[in-house]
Amino acid sequence: MTGRPRTGIELGHLVLYVRDLESSLRFYRDALRLEVTATLFKGRAAMLSGGRSHHEIMLIAIGEAPGPLQGKRLGLYHFAWKVGEDLASLRLIYHRLQKMGVTIEGMADHTISQSLYLRDPDGNEVELYVDDASIDWRNDVAWASAPVKPLRLD
Repeated sequence: MTGRPRTGIELGHLVLYVRDLESSLRFYRDALRLEVTATLFKGRAAMLSGGRSHHEIMLIAIGEAPGPLQGKRLGLYHFAWKVGEDLASLRLIYHRLQKMGVTIEGMADHTISQSLYLRDPDGNEVELYVDDASIDWRNDVAWASAPVKPLRLD
């Protein structure tokens, strides 16, 4: 491998507290097509995977509670799921989400990747993206100064 060395560290999983597990499962399982790999805590929690690991996300139902903070603040802004290897993959999920009535809040061409932005049932911002395979991010950082451009998938 050339360019920047790998550190050996990778993101393992994310845990979200949710108001309603079934509502969150409709989003993560049905809309994003993650697979439920386990249910825990007497059915109050679920682990889901995109196939890389036993779980990349865990949802734990806690009932009514204040939602995630919005706007500029410290803490989590959003998290992202890579949904395929090319723009056709992003286009497929875009059309599936539209058919399911999921609101797409934003679309962007970041040069190195192309992204959709939406919110899960509890208001967490989620990015769905594909990388541009033609960009050699390890050896050419010119993409980092490229402006974000509008993305159209219709």
